[in-house]
Amino acid sequence: MGRRRAETALSYPRWVWFAATAAVALLILGGAYAIRTSLFPAGPGDGGTAGGAGSNPPAGEPLAQDRPAAVAGSSPCINLNILTSLENADMARALAAEYEAKPRIVDGKCVKPTVAQEKSGTAAGKTAAHFPGVDPGDRPAVWLPDSSAWLRIAGVSEGGSSVPQEGTSLARSAVVVAMPESMAAALGWDRKPPSWSDVFRTAEDQDVWARLGHPDWGKFKFGKASPLVSTSGLMALAASYDAADGNMQGLDDADLEAPSLVERVRAGELRTSHYMATPEHFLWHVREADDAGNVSEFLSAVIVDEKFVWDYNRGVVSEDGLTKQSGPAPREPLRAIYPEGGVHVADNPAVILDGEWVGNQQRLAARDFLAFAVTEQGQNVVKASGYRTIQNQLDPAVAGTGRYAETLQPLPLPDAETLVAMQDNFPDVRKRARALFLLDVSESMVQEQGVTKLQRAKDSVVKALEHFTGDDEVGLAAFSHVNDGPLQPGIVSPVAPLSTNKADITAKLNELQAVDATPLFEAVSRFAGEQAKDYKDTFINTIVLLSDGKNDSTHPADLPGLSEQLRHQNHTTPVLVFTLAYGPEADVPTLLEIAKASGAHYYDATDPSRLEEVLGELVTSF
Repeated sequence: MGRRRAETALSYPRWVWFAATAAVALLILGGAYAIRTSLFPAGPGDGGTAGGAGSNPPAGEPLAQDRPAAVAGSSPCINLNILTSLENADMARALAAEYEAKPRIVDGKCVKPTVAQEKSGTAAGKTAAHFPGVDPGDRPAVWLPDSSAWLRIAGVSEGGSSVPQEGTSLARSAVVVAMPESMAAALGWDRKPPSWSDVFRTAEDQDVWARLGHPDWGKFKFGKASPLVSTSGLMALAASYDAADGNMQGLDDADLEAPSLVERVRAGELRTSHYMATPEHFLWHVREADDAGNVSEFLSAVIVDEKFVWDYNRGVVSEDGLTKQSGPAPREPLRAIYPEGGVHVADNPAVILDGEWVGNQQRLAARDFLAFAVTEQGQNVVKASGYRTIQNQLDPAVAGTGRYAETLQPLPLPDAETLVAMQDNFPDVRKRARALFLLDVSESMVQEQGVTKLQRAKDSVVKALEHFTGDDEVGLAAFSHVNDGPLQPGIVSPVAPLSTNKADITAKLNELQAVDATPLFEAVSRFAGEQAKDYKDTFINTIVLLSDGKNDSTHPADLPGLSEQLRHQNHTTPVLVFTLAYGPEADVPTLLEIAKASGAHYYDATDPSRLEEVLGELVTSF
């Protein structure tokens, strides 16, 4: 089904020449260097799967051995750019390091692999579009998403002819339900796994903890990552459709537009406490809650890759998905729950892109690197990185820390058209947001020459509105004051359905003027309280706070009092205050604390030129 380029009559002699050259090198080096392309023979499909190697060897059969050269090839090395997902970037870097640690010769030269990472959905879009704005020399020759779902989505996108829709799996990781162990035990899921329908029904039962004798745990808080950018989010949505359709063995024949199915999926999505862009965002906050001694304040369950359960349980978390922080193990580990009936499996497929920027040397280097990745030595790296090997083998220490199931029952991956349809339908089925944009309009917002920070903020909010649907309820407020005067202007466009409110928000944004001081604590306290009074359980209740400074008001309010208010609200009427630090003078520690206390996430736009990008990512967390 993929769009793969057949070998041409001219390319075959080139391969013959390369094989002959390699054979001479073998004789010169005393036989130490093996022709690695034999693992990935040329032929129809070159540029498709990882060299057209076919299926992985069955469990129990010996894997190929890595046979590096006796001495490395000449400089300058071939630059091999590899693009990965956030989820599997650590594994890809470990593979690259192990590969580069041994002498390599490709076309007489050494090889220098470089790994870049990107959110899965973003990477799929950039790959299909041939990396617009990126110098050809910096574009990847290898794409290693963490799921074949993204190959399928990119392959049917406009311009996706350079993307094969099938790749060779380098590793596997199950998409599971992760829960604090005490909660899994209270439900009995640590002993007898639930079905996916059981999971969604339990999430719907907001009194379940009280009935089980744990009223202090509050409501059942069920988290998912965005299906537009995250594999676990996309697979969670597929599981939601599967459960609603009553058939966990495939959606390819289902009518995703059927009103009854859409309504059942929509009802299921109402059980989501809120979405976040990536699973790392969720687990960062779970760790914060664990450190504070009350993990139940933030999470009951979240759908993630099992590899992230291993990371979390050994004390590794990431606030942004890009950089990892290591610390002691959490007080309460997470339990990986594998619902009966099966789980989706992220298969980490490697493909060599068929773009014109991938030269012959890069293609040969890519084939050599991928050949190494499926050797015994490469798969040892995979196991040590927290993954199942291509033969479904596990590192015992990893499996113990991550609470991995010994075996998996994989669910079928939907075809490309079904995956795209699910993403396209997501705005119609996702839980609606009730969002108040809260803008700092202090004097510092207009101190630049040219386009001011305030004008950039106005433009970015207008762009962010495009991520909402007409059924979302959105409003606008702003805050400042002069001397000891009252907070102004306050609410400028009340929260209302965007279908009726968008024009008013846009008009009122244009009218906003900078004033003077920054009553940050007072503003958040007032508007979070008002949002809580009007709390709607069928909506994700949020504030999007954008500030470029710190609290400098004489009005009575402080951070400890505000944090206590937000924590108290989070237990019964959670209002998630997503904070966005705008500009280099923003009070980052304070904004981090406000977001943390409310159960939301902090976003960094201290580089003002990134505001539109960061705000767009933020609103996908609703």
